[in-house]
Amino acid sequence: MRMTATLLLVAMAGLFIVAETMLTVHPAWGYVHAFAEAGMIGGIADWFAVTALFRHPLGLPIPHTAIIPSNKDRIADTMAAFLRTNFLTPVVVARRMQNMNVAKAAGDFLAKRGDSTEGRVRAGAAQLFVELLESLDPDRLGLQVKAGLARQAEKIDIAPLLGRMLEAAIGDNRHGPLMDGMIRWAGLTLEDNEDMVRDMVAQRANSVIRWAGLDGRLANSVLDGLYKLLAEILVDPEHPLRGKVQEGLEKLAQDLQHDAETRAKVEQMKADLLNNPAVADWWMGVWERLRTSLIARIRRPEGGMDGEIGHSLAELGQTLQSDPALQMQVNRFARRTLVGTVNRYGEQIVSLVSTTVKSWDATTITGRIERAVGRDLQFIRINGTLVGGLVGVTIHFITEVI
Repeated sequence: MRMTATLLLVAMAGLFIVAETMLTVHPAWGYVHAFAEAGMIGGIADWFAVTALFRHPLGLPIPHTAIIPSNKDRIADTMAAFLRTNFLTPVVVARRMQNMNVAKAAGDFLAKRGDSTEGRVRAGAAQLFVELLESLDPDRLGLQVKAGLARQAEKIDIAPLLGRMLEAAIGDNRHGPLMDGMIRWAGLTLEDNEDMVRDMVAQRANSVIRWAGLDGRLANSVLDGLYKLLAEILVDPEHPLRGKVQEGLEKLAQDLQHDAETRAKVEQMKADLLNNPAVADWWMGVWERLRTSLIARIRRPEGGMDGEIGHSLAELGQTLQSDPALQMQVNRFARRTLVGTVNRYGEQIVSLVSTTVKSWDATTITGRIERAVGRDLQFIRINGTLVGGLVGVTIHFITEVI
């Protein structure tokens, strides 16, 4: 565009020379002469104006030229202030976000699994996630995650939570299957340890019973009695021992919620569990298996973002598309998050813009602005040449009439 504007100016100069030599041939050449002369003046004036924005015309240090490089710091501060005042304010961001359905847009993106662009984006996101998991130190990351979970667990007062859960389970009679399972487990445990029970009976029997060989019968009677008791408890929902167990569970639920001593014991058990090295080793193993499993699943052709994870994301996208209540919640969260970010970090954001622009040298800022708006500025030169020529013709016509 710079070359086009320059060639137009050269053409005006050539036309001016031709018209200068032909003025005596015909009066019409006077109009051509006026058009070319005024066009040259307009083109040169606009060339000077456009050039003066970015550099000194012809390298001459004329005052008020090279405006942008000479005032880049002031331009940087003005840009930052403009952004802060007109864009990065909570009111502006909130008003703009009210007209945006972020949740539905995200749902549309996630639901378009067959689209090549979205597929490439998801594949790139998957690869980025894999590289992130592989680049981080597994042990260090596992320790950080474990420490984070431990900090969150320490904040939770687990005893009242367990008490309310147990109370709700008893109230809805959901503890029955658990009690049945415990009875069956007791029966299997007894069956696996019959020899130990027989030895215990034999050791506690007196010498007369052992001499008479009755210790074996006594042990069998004890075992049969225990099996019969467990069977009766299992088949009879109204068995007295069930009631006793339920009373104990109800008391435990109340103590977990209201008894300070019981709550302190549970908290101490929780602290001991969190500080147990075996638990730490177990968690590290779980984390490493989870990490390697995620990497393997994402890298599998039938898995990753186009397989199970992709299917899950597509389902999430469809839910976001069709659920207005979920959209409202997500949009509200996005709006509050962005408004809060702007409110807390708006000054830092605009300061980053200002500092970055100030750090550019004069050549860099001139080149970037000129590349951004230079084409339009060259149109100013072209328009100045043509408009100047038309003004020259008009003035020449008025002169001839007068």
